[in-house]
Order: sequence, then structure tokens, then C-alpha cells
Amino acid sequence: MSEDDSSSFHSPETQEKRAERRGHEKPRSWLERISSALSGEPTTREDLVELLRDAQADGLIAADTLRMMEGAIAVSDLTVGDVMIPRSQMVSLPAEAKFLDLMKQVVESGHSRFPVHGEDKDEILGVLLAKDLLRGVVADFGPGNVHELLRPAVLIPESKRLNVLLREFRQSRNHMAIVIDEHGGVAGLVTIEDVLEQIVGEIDDEHDDAEDPSALIAAQADGQFVVDALTPISDFNERFGADFDDDEYDTIGGLVTAAIGHLPEAGEELTLGRFVFRVSGADARRVHAFHVGVLGDA
Repeated sequence: MSEDDSSSFHSPETQEKRAERRGHEKPRSWLERISSALSGEPTTREDLVELLRDAQADGLIAADTLRMMEGAIAVSDLTVGDVMIPRSQMVSLPAEAKFLDLMKQVVESGHSRFPVHGEDKDEILGVLLAKDLLRGVVADFGPGNVHELLRPAVLIPESKRLNVLLREFRQSRNHMAIVIDEHGGVAGLVTIEDVLEQIVGEIDDEHDDAEDPSALIAAQADGQFVVDALTPISDFNERFGADFDDDEYDTIGGLVTAAIGHLPEAGEELTLGRFVFRVSGADARRVHAFHVGVLGDA
């Protein structure tokens, strides 16, 4: 709202008085500054996202903050089925296995929580925490079988909204839920990390394999390149002889997104130096990949 527009809501005052009043006011937060620019509150999520993008373009919030805010807004539109680990990729443990065999599977997988099943993999008996298994193995006169170590399994439908699930995770302090399909069978599982990654982006831990830099940049037959948005800027510079600064951003995705000024959609294009970046893959949370052309190359 301009100062002239605001006169319809407040008693008139001279420019000198306004300047004097502003000089005695405390600096406003970015949220207050956004609010003061509106004649009313945003009425749709699209309006809110556009407002946040304008705030980022004006330097009120950082690009990373914008991405997290957009991710938090998008979470309410996603369901468990959108982010769950499908049944085929689940690491589940048979209840009748020996402790040593269970330990081997736990160590090899690198996970900390495991669904435990009976003879049928749709028969989920509970959840086993790696730390509980370790305590059971080393304890004197410990449990005779894994059943005594199991914690109750939380069963949820694929249609549950992610924002609802996140609230339930926080309230119950559970970190994993088993996803059930419409027929009552196991469809997959979801963890609190899967939900949080929709907001903050990928969360790597010590068990995640490091990306091979050569796999992040793929040459194409037309002379262009497909570049993963998670490519470190230093790797991009080394591959193309570029000199992009990596002090503020670590990845090519972060660099290009900041330069564009908002979270771009597929098809948006930007030229930085001698490189043309066209977004080839993106969702509501982040950019996934670019088609990159090098100006001057044959």
C-alpha cells in the first residue's frame, strides 16, 4: 500500500511528521513489512506464495528460507502415498529370525527402525529399534526372542495428509508409521524424516552414499548437458572451467534459484555468464535438474 492509499485509513499527516514518526519507530520485521504492503490478507495459497516470492526478491528473506516456506505450504496438499517408501523397498525383519541374523540385517541396512513381521509380510507385529536390539543382545539373561523388544506399530492409510501426520508424529513421539492400502495390506512405510524432507530438502546422514560427481553431469548428443541441481558448485566449476562463487550457495540449484529470484518451474530459463540454464525438472519444493548450454561452444 502506498502512503497516499494509507490516508484513507488514517488521519492525514504531513510528510515531515511521517518522516519524524518513522525515525522514532523500531525497525520492522520482514513479516510486518509484508503486511504493511497489503491492503488485506492473502486469500489463497497462491497469493501467499506470490507474496513470499516478492519478499525474497526484495531481499527480505533468503532463498533457502523461501524454499522451506513453500515446502511447508505444499505439505498440506500432499498425502502419505506421495512420499512413502514403497513395500518393495522396505527393510523389514522376520520375527522368528535369530538375534545374530537380525543384527547383520540391521548393520547392513544402516537404518534405526524396522517393521517386524510374522510369516506373512502383511502381518506387522511391531517396530524394532536398533538400540533395543543391541540392548537385548548384550544384556545378561536378556529376552528370549524379538517379540519382547517390539514397540507398537502405527498403521495409517495412504490418503492421510502429511501435515496431519507430522502433527501426530510430534504428539506421539513416533518416528515411523506403516502405510496400509485399501485392502488392508502393507503398502509401504513413512518416517518423520520423509515428511521433513518435503519442507527442508534432502537430509543426508552418514549411511547415505555420496554422489559420484561424474553422475551429476551428463553430456547430451546435442552438445548440451543435463546437470543435477544438487551438483556442488565446485564440481561444476571444475567440469566447465567456470568461476561461480560458492561462498553463499553450495549447489548449482541454490545458485540458479537465487539468481532467478523465486523457486522456478520447469521450462524457466536463465543465462549466467556463458551458461544458459533451463529448468528441466522441478516440483513445489525444489529444482531437480537443468539443461545447460554453453555459449560459444560448437
